[in-house]
Amino acid sequence: MKVLVTGSDGFIGSHLTEELVKKGYQVKAFVYYNSFNNWGWLDILPKEIMRHVEIFQGDIRDPNGVEEAVKGVEAVFHLAALIAIPFSYHSPDTYVDTNIKGTLNVLQAARKQGTEKVLITSTSEVYGTAQYVPIDEKHPFQGQSPYSATKIGADRLAESFYRSFQLPVTIVRPFNTYGPRQSARAVIPTIIMQLLAGRTEINLGSLAPTRDFNYVKDTVNGFIEIYKSDKTVGEEINIASQKEISIGQLAQELIRQINPGARIICDEKRLRPEKSEVNRLLGCNEKILKLTDWKPQYSLEDGLKETIAFLKGNLDKYKVDIYNL
Repeated sequence: MKVLVTGSDGFIGSHLTEELVKKGYQVKAFVYYNSFNNWGWLDILPKEIMRHVEIFQGDIRDPNGVEEAVKGVEAVFHLAALIAIPFSYHSPDTYVDTNIKGTLNVLQAARKQGTEKVLITSTSEVYGTAQYVPIDEKHPFQGQSPYSATKIGADRLAESFYRSFQLPVTIVRPFNTYGPRQSARAVIPTIIMQLLAGRTEINLGSLAPTRDFNYVKDTVNGFIEIYKSDKTVGEEINIASQKEISIGQLAQELIRQINPGARIICDEKRLRPEKSEVNRLLGCNEKILKLTDWKPQYSLEDGLKETIAFLKGNLDKYKVDIYNL
C-alpha cells in the first residue's frame, strides 16, 4: 500500500515515515522545498529505509503541488504544520497559510483523487487549559494562542469535508510528543541540551503547567493503529498516556538523570502571556483504546533515557547557546 506523509521531514513525520517503511508500506514523503535539497530529519535515516521512500519536494501552501503529491496514494497522513507557539504570537499569518490553507489543500486534493483515508494531525493545544480531566474528545475547544486557533480551524475544516463530501477523514490529536529529533523549541530538548552543555542554571518559563507526555514511538504507533482500524473514520481521537507531570517535576527528573547539581532559573522571555498559557493538559485515551489495538509501550523515564542518548550524540545539530522559538 502506498501512502503520503506530509511533514515527513519533521520530528514526528520522520519517525512515522521510518515506521511505515518497517511495516512494509510504500511511502511518498512530502518535504518542504528548499534550494539546499535538505530533507530535514529524513537525511539521517539509514539507507535501507530511504531506498523505500519516494521524496516529493513541495510547499503545503501550494494547492497544485499538494494535488500532484496526493496522486497515486491510497492514504494521506497530514502532519505538515507550523507548531511553535511563541513564533505564532508575532507571525500569525504564516500559521493561517500553513495550518489552515495547507490543510484545505490536502482535503481538496484527497477529495479530487478519491483518497481512501485521510488522517489530519491535530494537537492537544486545541483544548486550552483543561476544564475537566481527563480531557476527552468532547472537551470544548479554546484558542489560547494563534497556533492553537489555526489548528482548531484546520480540524473543523476536516470535519466539514467528512460531513459535506463523505471524505474518509480522521482527526488524530496527539498530546505532548517528545523524543529523538524533536526541535529545541520544545521543553524536553531545551532542558536536556542545557544540562548536556554543562550549565548549572537551567533557563525555563513557567514551572506550574502540567502536560501529558507521549514518547514519539508511541505516538507514531497511534497514527498507524488509527489508520488500520475500520472504526475510526469520521472520528476525532486523542493519543494520550492519561498521565500528567508538571514542567517543574519534569525538569527535576532530567536534572536527576543528567546533573543533580543544576538548578532552575525562571526566564521571563520564555513565559507565555498569562491568558495564553495552557495550565493543565491530561488526556483521556479511552477512545483510542476502544477503537484500535494501540497501547503505549514506553514509560516517561525510559523515553527520556532514549531522548537524552540521542541528544548527547547530536548536539552539533542544535544551537545550544540561543533560545529557540
